[in-house]
Amino acid sequence: MTQTRGRPSGPASVDRYLLPQERRLRIITVRRHPAVLIMPIAWAVGGLVAAFLLSATILRNDAPIRDVVWLIWIGLALNLVWQALNWAVDYFVVTSQRIMLTSGVLTRKVAMMPLGKVTDMSFQRTPAGRLLGFGEFIIESAGQDQALRTVDHIPYPEQLYLEVCEMLWPPKPPPDCKMCNGSGNVVLAEERRLVTVTCPNCDGTGKAPEPGNASYEDTIVEGANPNEDPNED
Repeated sequence: MTQTRGRPSGPASVDRYLLPQERRLRIITVRRHPAVLIMPIAWAVGGLVAAFLLSATILRNDAPIRDVVWLIWIGLALNLVWQALNWAVDYFVVTSQRIMLTSGVLTRKVAMMPLGKVTDMSFQRTPAGRLLGFGEFIIESAGQDQALRTVDHIPYPEQLYLEVCEMLWPPKPPPDCKMCNGSGNVVLAEERRLVTVTCPNCDGTGKAPEPGNASYEDTIVEGANPNEDPNED
């Protein structure tokens, strides 16, 4: 998984689909779990074992059928190579503005959903997924037609789920300081002229101080009369 702030370090096959504003912010790029290749590998290995056994036993003297069996295995081997090539170029990408799933070697496909349309996202893990370490994302959208709804064979789904949710629903910024209205500075009258000074309530940050922190307030002495001069005899 690649997470970046600034120039993305992801593959060129993903970089070409990124917008200029997306390149400057956080990007999550992850390839599907290698478990997606289990079935093609199983078919290729099983076909190889079956071809050897058949060629050494019942098809030992039947060359035409034996050749057909080996042609079938070659087809299974080519299917494994094709699936591996597709796995190598398929990426699940989350940027500051959208979710993408790029796929395809010859015919390149990019399924995309804006982050603003995502209403809910969950993931599920089958027993095989828990054993091997992958899961499936289920993305719900406000629209009826969804180009991207499920993404299977996602590696370390718990960690990725939390990181994607953080990008979908980022924490709200703290409220602005009421004294300076978020500017960080206040204007005071001093010797018949106006001067700009750092806001004493937020120390120039422009954000409201956290509860419990000291803030700039008028200090009132308990029991004192505010209409009397304490220095007066």
